[in-house]
Amino acid sequence: MLPLLSSDPEVVAFFAGVADLDATDPADYLLEDGVWLSSGARLEQFARAGSGDAFCFVGEGGEERPVVYISLDGEAGPLALGLPELVRLCLVAPWWRDAPGRTVGELKAIAVEYREDMPDLDQRRDRAARALGLDLASLPSEAAAVARLVELSQSPIAAACLVVGYEGEPLHPLFGAVPDSSD
Repeated sequence: MLPLLSSDPEVVAFFAGVADLDATDPADYLLEDGVWLSSGARLEQFARAGSGDAFCFVGEGGEERPVVYISLDGEAGPLALGLPELVRLCLVAPWWRDAPGRTVGELKAIAVEYREDMPDLDQRRDRAARALGLDLASLPSEAAAVARLVELSQSPIAAACLVVGYEGEPLHPLFGAVPDSSD
């Protein structure tokens, strides 16, 4: 799926232009030195946001690996268990970065505002999904996608994906607190 995120025009237009996930030149994306996982697992940046924030795979393997988002603002956390789950999140809730700390009502308002700013959002999403070979009926709802973000942030995967910054301190979680690994 990663090659399509960097080469198919419809997919690139949606992910880089709408979802702010640019995977067009992964060789140019190098995670800054001094950012690592507390578990010691490998972080492999495969995409970036326009702000310079990083999308990284965790550990060894392929596209099935957990995906962590690392913000230059000092926040980090798991977004998905594999690239296919991240793709579905970005297709249905490309505004997910605005979700932390928001109520359901506030999230609905953000989604409405996003659609007002981009009236062809659904058509662009549909073209990208078709180019990726995804069945539109199989995509989660916006609410389910955001609920999954919260679920991941409270699961054992969040502790396994704890990102440590330059000062040796864990970065702030994207969504809620990281669970105690002793639970």
